Amino acid sequence: MTYLRNLFLVGMLLLAAAAHGTVFGSLRGVIHDSQHLPISGAEVTLRAVSSDWTRRLITGESGTFEFMAVPIGEYTVRVTSSGFLGMAQPLVVNSGTQPVVHFAMRLADATESVNVTAAPEVVPTDTPTPKTLVDRADVEHTPGADRSNSLAMITDFVPGAYVTHDQLHIRGGHQVSWLIDGVPVPNTNIASNLGPQFDPKDVDYLEVNRGSYTAEFGDRTYGVINVVPRTGFERSNEAELVTSFGNFYQTNDQLNFGGHTERFAYYASVNGNRSNYGLQTPVAGVVHDAENGYGGFASLIHNPTPSNQLRLITLLRRDFYQIPYDPFPNSAGNQQYESSGLRDGQHESDAMVNFSWVHVFTSKMLLTASPFFHYNSARYESNPSDTPTATTDTHASSYGGGQVTFSANTGRNNLQIGGYGFGQHDNQIFGAIFNDGSSDNFTDHELANGSLFAFFLDDRLKITQWVTLMAGVRSTHFSGGVTETRTNPRLGATVIIPKLRWAIRGFYGSYYQAPPLLTASGPLLQFVSSQKLSFIPLHGERDREYQVGISIPFRGWYLDMDNSRTVATNYFDHNNVGESNIFFPITIGKAVIRAWELTLKSPRIANRLQLRLAYSNQVAYGGGAITGGLTDFSPASSLFPLDHDQRNTLNVGGDVKLPGHSNFAMNCYYGSGFTNGNALPRYLPGHTQWDASLSKGLGEHLSAAVHVLNLTNRHLLIDNSLTFGGFHYSDPRQVYAQVRYRFHY
Repeated sequence: MTYLRNLFLVGMLLLAAAAHGTVFGSLRGVIHDSQHLPISGAEVTLRAVSSDWTRRLITGESGTFEFMAVPIGEYTVRVTSSGFLGMAQPLVVNSGTQPVVHFAMRLADATESVNVTAAPEVVPTDTPTPKTLVDRADVEHTPGADRSNSLAMITDFVPGAYVTHDQLHIRGGHQVSWLIDGVPVPNTNIASNLGPQFDPKDVDYLEVNRGSYTAEFGDRTYGVINVVPRTGFERSNEAELVTSFGNFYQTNDQLNFGGHTERFAYYASVNGNRSNYGLQTPVAGVVHDAENGYGGFASLIHNPTPSNQLRLITLLRRDFYQIPYDPFPNSAGNQQYESSGLRDGQHESDAMVNFSWVHVFTSKMLLTASPFFHYNSARYESNPSDTPTATTDTHASSYGGGQVTFSANTGRNNLQIGGYGFGQHDNQIFGAIFNDGSSDNFTDHELANGSLFAFFLDDRLKITQWVTLMAGVRSTHFSGGVTETRTNPRLGATVIIPKLRWAIRGFYGSYYQAPPLLTASGPLLQFVSSQKLSFIPLHGERDREYQVGISIPFRGWYLDMDNSRTVATNYFDHNNVGESNIFFPITIGKAVIRAWELTLKSPRIANRLQLRLAYSNQVAYGGGAITGGLTDFSPASSLFPLDHDQRNTLNVGGDVKLPGHSNFAMNCYYGSGFTNGNALPRYLPGHTQWDASLSKGLGEHLSAAVHVLNLTNRHLLIDNSLTFGGFHYSDPRQVYAQVRYRFHY
C-alpha cells in the first residue's frame, strides 16, 4: 500500500508540473533578401536525412520561422519563394538545443535553377554540454557495434567510455542515465545487471551527454545516454532480417519491420543471440562462459492533428549468463578469490512501457506528458554444491511514474519548467549455503519501497547572437531507506567567436543522485556481522562539477575539447560479501575525477573516407571512510586510485566506401591500463585492440559482412576486481559473418 500511495502521489505531482522531453530540440530561422528586408510567404521545409519525417510552414511578415518538437538527428532545411532562387542548408539538431539558421535569398533569373547549399551547422552553440551523436549508419558500419550485447556504439565514439568488469564506465563512474525517446528509464541499482536494455539494431540515433547538464537533464553526473529508436518513418512497409554466425558458436539475429503513412508510423523487432563467450574471463581461457538472450521492441507514433503527437514505446528482454571461473586451484587469482569450484549463473529480465503525448500550443510553446513503467530483475544462482559457498541473490525492482513537460521560447529566452518522479518497489532475496562449514546457511527476504520527485526550472538567455547564458535549479526529494531533499543550481555560458563559429563554453553545477533501496536485516545482517562487517544506511551521492570546453568546426571537420573536474561526496561503488557474488552498494566518503577529453570527426573525404577520434586523459580517485552500505569501519584513508582509473583511453576509427557497393571499417582502441590496487606495478599493462569489418551489397535487397574483433588476439589481464567471477581478461579474437536481407511486404 505504501508503494501504491507513493506512486499515486508522484502521479498527482507530475500532472501539476511540467518537464522537458529531451528527445526534442527546436529550430529557428530568418529569411531576408539582399537588402536585408524580410521575405514573407516563403515556404520552409524541414526534412530528416535518414527518413521521410517532414514539416512545412509559411513565413509571416517578419520573415522568421520556428519548428518545435524536432527529434534528434540530421536534417535539411529548404526554402523557396516566388522570384527568388531556392536555398537548402543541412544542420544537426541535438536534444534541448535551438539552432538558428539564416537565409539570404537571391533573385532568380531565367537561367538559374540550382539551389545554393550552405555548410552544415554541426556545433550546438546554445548548450554547455559536450555531446556525441551516433547514427544508425555508424552503428551498422562499426565492427561489432550492432550485436545485442555490444556497447561499442558508445565506447568507440565517446571519450572516457570503456567496459571494465563487464560494466560500462563513463568519466570514472558507472552511474549513468538511460533515456529512450527522451524519457528516463529509472534504475537505482548498482552492479546488479550485466545485460543490455536496448538492441543497437533498433537505434536510429544515440546521443551521449558528458556532464555540464542543464537542470532538465537530471543528476547522473557521469553520462546521460539518450536513445532515439527507429520509428518506421524510414521504412515503407519494409522488413529486414539480420543473422550472423561465428566462432564460440555465436549468433546474433533480428527480424524487424516498419512503415508509415503521413500521420502514423510503426516499427517492431524481435531478436535472439547466444555465444560460448559472454563475460570477461578470470583467466586467458574461456571456461563456463556461455550466454544467451532474446527480446522484442515496438514503437508506434500517431499524429491525430498537426498539433498533437502520441508516441508509445514497449520493450521486453531476457538474458542468461554463465559466470566464468578460474579452473586452476593453485593460481594467483584463486589465492585471492577461490572460484575453481563455482558453477554460477545469472538470469536477467527487463520490461518497459513509455507513452508520450506531445502537444504544440503555438510555434513557441510545447507540452509533453510521458507516463512510464519499468521492471528490472537480476537473479544470481549457484549450484548448491559450490565450494566454499553457494550464494543466491534475486533482486526485482518496479518503477512507475513519469514526466510532464512545458517549454517556451519567448523573445531571447528558452524556458524549461518541469518535474519528474517515480514510485519504486524492490523485492530482494539473499541466500547462502556454506559447504565448507564456515557459517550457518541462511535465506533472507527484504522488501523496500521508495519514491523520488524532482522539480526543475531552467532558462537560456541569448544576450546577443554570439552569447548565451544558462541558469537553472533542480530540487529533488527522495524517500526510501533515508529521506533527503537537495536543491542544486546549474550555471553555464557559451560564447561564439564571430566568423570562425568557434563555440567556447563554461559550466558549474551541483547534482544529487538518490541511493539504491537496499538494506540488511535478520540472518543476512547476522552473516555480515560474522564477517566483521556491518551495514549502515546509504545516502545519496552529491557532486560538484566544473567544466570548460571549445568546439571548432572547419570545412566540415569538427573538433571538440573539454576539461572537467568532479568532486563527489558519498561516491557510489560496490563491494562483495566475503568470497561471494552477493554485491552491496557502498558509498565512499569522497571522490575526485579529472579529465581532458578530445573528439575529432572528419567530413566524408572525396565522398568516400570518414575518420573519427575520441581521447581521454582521466584520473579517478576515492578516499575517506565508507559512509554507507557494507563497511568494516576502517579509518578514513587518503585519496587512492579507484579500480576503474585509467589514465589514457583512445579510440581511432573510420570507414571508407569502396567500389562495388562495399565498405571497410576499422577501430583501434588503446587503454593505458587500470589500477592494480595495492599491488606492484601500480597499474596493469596497457592494452590495444584492433577491430575491422568488410561489407558488400549483393543487390538491392541483400548484403553481407565479415567482422573481426581483436585482430591480433592480444589477450591479457586488464582488471583484478572481484565482480562476477573474479579477475578479468580482455576479449579474445572473435570472427563472425553477417547477412542482411531487406524485403517489402
